[in-house]
Amino acid sequence: MLKVAIGTQNKAKVEAIKNGFRQYYENVSFDCLKTESNVNEQPFSDQETIEGALNRGKNVLKMTEADVGIGLEGGVTESLYGMFLCNWGALVDSSGHEIIAGGARISLPEEIGSGLRQGRELGPLMDEFTQRTGIRHKEGAVGVFTNGTVTRDAMFLHVVQLLIGQWHYKKKRS
Repeated sequence: MLKVAIGTQNKAKVEAIKNGFRQYYENVSFDCLKTESNVNEQPFSDQETIEGALNRGKNVLKMTEADVGIGLEGGVTESLYGMFLCNWGALVDSSGHEIIAGGARISLPEEIGSGLRQGRELGPLMDEFTQRTGIRHKEGAVGVFTNGTVTRDAMFLHVVQLLIGQWHYKKKRS
């Protein structure tokens, strides 16, 4: 049985990881633990978001006797064209392999970008913007701004699939 340690308790991220691994493994168990990213609460670049994902994957693996630790991190990144969502994932296995993958990006409305530049975090901004609570655990900003076409768990599922595919490739080549 493959044991997967998940470095978050965020519902959207947990569902993406479980669905991703269940596509490839019949016998898989999951342990979801609150894990530190060791980056800012609101990662503000690709680099910081990657570091957060990698730290979550490493940290959760140290907390368990799992075969694989997975970290997913959502962040934002500034460009000449405005503020964009970014999302990254990391898979760390008990053999020491570290694999990183990124996912889709969409631009954020200026009112959200402006709030982020003022030091606010995306989750609370989105709750305020939508006048709902817990957007980050549901469809996420990507779901809101794509009118539900792509949800946060679907976006992260793609990242998880990229991680698993790279991991299989590395194991085959070792």
